[in-house]
Formats: sequence, structure tokens, C-alpha cells
Amino acid sequence: MSIDRILERAVAGERLGLEDGIRLFESDQIEKMGHYANLIMEKWHPEPITTFVIGRNVNYSNVCDTCCRFCAFYRTVGDQDAYVLSDEEILQKIQETQDVNGTEILMQGGTHPDLPLTYYTNLLRKIKSRFPKITMHSFSVAEILKMAEVSGISVEKVLLELKEAGLDSLPGAGAEILDDRIRLKVSRQKGSWMQWVDVMKTANRVGLTTTGTMVIGLGETYEERVLHLMRTREAQDESKGFLAFISWTFQPDNTHLDMKRLTGEDYLKNVAISRLMIDNIANFQSSWVTMGPEIGKLSLKYGCNDFGSTMMEENVVSAAKCAFKVNTNQIIELIREAGKIPAQRNTNYDILRIFKEGETIETDFVMQN
Repeated sequence: MSIDRILERAVAGERLGLEDGIRLFESDQIEKMGHYANLIMEKWHPEPITTFVIGRNVNYSNVCDTCCRFCAFYRTVGDQDAYVLSDEEILQKIQETQDVNGTEILMQGGTHPDLPLTYYTNLLRKIKSRFPKITMHSFSVAEILKMAEVSGISVEKVLLELKEAGLDSLPGAGAEILDDRIRLKVSRQKGSWMQWVDVMKTANRVGLTTTGTMVIGLGETYEERVLHLMRTREAQDESKGFLAFISWTFQPDNTHLDMKRLTGEDYLKNVAISRLMIDNIANFQSSWVTMGPEIGKLSLKYGCNDFGSTMMEENVVSAAKCAFKVNTNQIIELIREAGKIPAQRNTNYDILRIFKEGETIETDFVMQN
């Protein structure tokens, strides 16, 4: 079955529908989809520049009462290896990030049942008083919902108080697949897909930027994947707050889900179809942390214009025995190998520095776990 007409319509600017997306997922013409996805990427980004951000994941706690079956990181209250980092430990991690010209902190934990909203607002104020230039791109939808539950106030009020305390942006963690059949199967207590979308819309309404995400390989159908893309697109139509879209494959090791690990080809196909379907988000990030640097490099020919975060520290994916480690200068080299010009950006996708041929970053780091 030829997909040429679908691809031509997408490049011409026509919005693809459910049946179009399903046909693309059914096709094995991955390189052709990548070519057309790249044409669309070049419309958004005509210059041959691939960006990245120097950032760090800070997992302030691993205590979580949501107990998702796909997560190898969480612990419950009372577990021997459950933890909440001290404020000083968190501040030290941020200092180390700033010392290597980092600009972004992705601070996330589990849905801790005993931490009040004031824990988060006091911590944010402490961070911003010491590091006013650091962007706090932090907390998941599930964490926001838990803060509202524990504190007995609305999601909007939670987001307003977090923003006032120093939160800048809300990452897209917890989207998984935006379909309730899959969510009930793998994360029964995490909430519906509509709740995820509603929290994101509320975040945009109060002035926070956000990102959209997607995890494939959870037993979803092609139709459910396409619905995820369409629901992300529809949310962006309304709130226009998603700065980027990031997808990756489920990592099954050490989890309670017996799923087959998807391949690099599965990932690249999903990246390309996402770019073809989602016509209103400018930036698509590579997921080299889960897929590896070589697949990450290939994704720059399948619709991605951004290499994501250097991720000085990563613990959640690592718990599933899958986290590739690449420092900043390696990222710069990978981008060059893909025929692109590397550039450091901030969370808002403002370019901070373009690296000339042969130029590297003076202060690099060794990724930690």
C-alpha cells in the first residue's frame, strides 16, 4: 500500500487524520517517512542547526504511591532504600550544573503522599534565591495532582503557587499513551488522559511553558498511538504552550511489565510519524538516553531538530538498566557527524551559543547516576 499521497499531503501543509496515521504505522517504508518528516522539520528550521541544552535531572525523592507497573525507580513509604534528598544535596547538584554552564534543572520525584505543597514552594524559593538564572523545568502532571490532593486545593492554585515560588516550565512526563485503556493497564492510579491534558492546559493558562511526551511499547495499538498524537495536537491548538515533543520506547528491565523491547527502527518510525502528524509544535527532541547516541544521531534525519538535554544525572531510566551516557562534547561531535551545526540553547529554545567547526565546550562533565 503506497503512502506517498499521505506524505505529500503532510508536506503540503494538510493536516493528517486518524486513518492516515494508522496507514503510516502499518507501512515499513521508514526511510521514506523519515525523508518527508525531515522536509517538514526544515520548514520550521531552515538553518542546519541542531540544538541541545545543558541540564541535569534531580530526582529529589523516589517515594511514590502511584506504583506504575512500568517504573523500576519508585519505592513506597517505609522501604529501606526510600529517600528524600536534603535541600543541601539538591542545591549542591544545581551548583555542579551551573559550574559547567548548565541552564536547566529537571527536578522530579514520585507522588509522595506526605510532602505538603510548602515543601515544594520553600525548596523552589531557596533554589531561585541562590541560582536566579537556572530554569526550573520541573515536576510531572502526576506530582502536580498529588500536591493538589495532599494540600486540598485546586490544580490551578498549586500551579500558581509553584510559579510564584520559581517554577518556570512543566515537563511532559506521565503522558505515556494518551488513551485510558493503556493507562488503566500500566498506571491505574495515574489518572486519565484527559486529566493529563487538562493539567497541561492549566499550566499554559497560568503562564508556564510545557513539553509533550510519548512512550511506545506499552501494548498500545497503532490507533492508540495516532490518537495520542492527535490529542497532543489538539491540546496545542488550544493552549499553544508545548515548546517541544519527545518520544521514546518503553524500557522493560526491572519492571512489572513483560513487554518486548522495541527496536531503533520502531523508535525512528514513531519520531517521523509524530513530526508528520503534529503540525503545530516546532521542536522535536531526540531521545538518545534510551535509544543510544547512534540512533539519537539518526533521529536528526527523521524529523528531530534538537538533541535534548546533556542530562548530567539520570536515575529513572537507569533503574530499568537502560541509560546511555554522553557528555557535552560528545553531543557536539554527534551533531556534527549528522551534518549539522551544534548550538547550545535554553529551555525556551533561545540559542545561547553556536559552536564553530572544531570548537568544543571548555568545562565538561562526567554523567553521574
